Amino acid sequence: MNRRTALQNGMILAASAAVRRSGIAQLAATKRPNVLLIMADQHKRSCMGAYGDKVARTPHLDALAAKSVRFTAAYCANPVCTPSRASLMTGLYSHNHEAQDNAHPYDTKHKTMAHHFGAAGYNTALIGKMHWVDAQSHGFDYRLEFNDWFQYLGPKTAIYADELGRPNSGSGQPEIDDLWREEGDPWKNARHKDEREGSVHVGKVSLLDEKDHFDSFVARESIRYLRRHREEDGPFFLVSSFLKPHDPFMPAQRFADMFKAEEMKLPPSWGKANLATLPKEVVESIRYNGPTPELRDEAQAKQHMAYYYANLAQMDDCVGQLLSALKETGGDRDTIIVYTSDHGEMLGDLGLWQKFQFYEGSCGVPLLIHLPNGGGGVASMPLSQVSLSATLTELCGVRQIQPNDGKSFAPIVRDPGTHMALGPVFAEYALGTAHAKYMARDGDWKYTLWENDREELYDLRSDPAELHNVAADPQRRQNVEHMKAKLLAWHRPSWLSN
Repeated sequence: MNRRTALQNGMILAASAAVRRSGIAQLAATKRPNVLLIMADQHKRSCMGAYGDKVARTPHLDALAAKSVRFTAAYCANPVCTPSRASLMTGLYSHNHEAQDNAHPYDTKHKTMAHHFGAAGYNTALIGKMHWVDAQSHGFDYRLEFNDWFQYLGPKTAIYADELGRPNSGSGQPEIDDLWREEGDPWKNARHKDEREGSVHVGKVSLLDEKDHFDSFVARESIRYLRRHREEDGPFFLVSSFLKPHDPFMPAQRFADMFKAEEMKLPPSWGKANLATLPKEVVESIRYNGPTPELRDEAQAKQHMAYYYANLAQMDDCVGQLLSALKETGGDRDTIIVYTSDHGEMLGDLGLWQKFQFYEGSCGVPLLIHLPNGGGGVASMPLSQVSLSATLTELCGVRQIQPNDGKSFAPIVRDPGTHMALGPVFAEYALGTAHAKYMARDGDWKYTLWENDREELYDLRSDPAELHNVAADPQRRQNVEHMKAKLLAWHRPSWLSN
């Protein structure tokens, strides 16, 4: 064998080894589970059959819950869309990722789960709402959002603009605030005024055909993605993110027909809040709900609830379509399925509506995690969505890009009977404003520190409805100081620096 032949053979062997290594790496990658992260918007944790709600019609989520680990004390990191979603996707708390409200994006240096999974060979896709408030891809290879839906709707976008009634990036108009910043709202003189008193309608049947709703679009395009995805593309990380049950509370007719206002029951805590013990902002929200003032009337409040449940039922139907397609394509055999929401909805608890609060209805979120071939179970320890990134990457054997504030609870997903010391759960809201507040939950105690208002302390074991703020009780002063110390050890806001 001459030197030339030896070199050629060596090159062939080296090439073969490289191909073999590549094949092994590709095989390893394909053996990793897919991830389907399904999100809703403003889904109150308790509003699901699997969580005990007798009114909600959520058969598809209930079926998923039966084969998932269902978490009964999961919390968002910030009870408003953009900051909450930023924390879920980056694994960072708001004071670290700096997206403090629905108008400001976060810096490109903060990496999302899409970056983690993409670097590991996953094909990453976002279909639906994520409320980035900017045009960054945030690590996704494939992306369809509100503006793509408007392109699909064409002239029918005017129907949605009318039903929404005002600019609201949380509902997709505009999807990116900067697009309207210089010229203002292009729909300003094109919308038709209706009977609403505030910015959010009590609710009614949508004039859009069911197939034209955003949630139908998300389901349809997610299904298209699943059917087109090929094994050689590697595993997928797909986020399918619905708008409902978020306002506008304007469902398609067949879902509106499922619920009657007169059959709705107001929450047990309705009208029972002790206003003398609550922060001023909470009292004002109870006395006058700015977005929908009509809800001071019990009949209107029940109508609002009926349309909320109808929105929820329509979203559940879309989830069912998506899960059926996953099974049809064979993806159910090797896909981790997660269902959650960016925050909850007070839905009349304590006389409050929407989100923005640290009470259970607003800050609590549903969380279901299904492992391929995994069984069902219930996990009751408090935990934060900020840890979802660390958990999913561990479950999939994916390296997590640092920094990350979360703590993986993967062992609980594998075995809900596992006991882990996850530590206190924290949340924050309106940082850098006069309305800033911070929350800590540790065991049965929940504590809220307001920058310019009174403290709150609730014992969720004896007072699950959060009707009794005992922060001012001298006998509970030690509990207050204990919880405050935990909160400030986590993050000490600048207004407490002195």
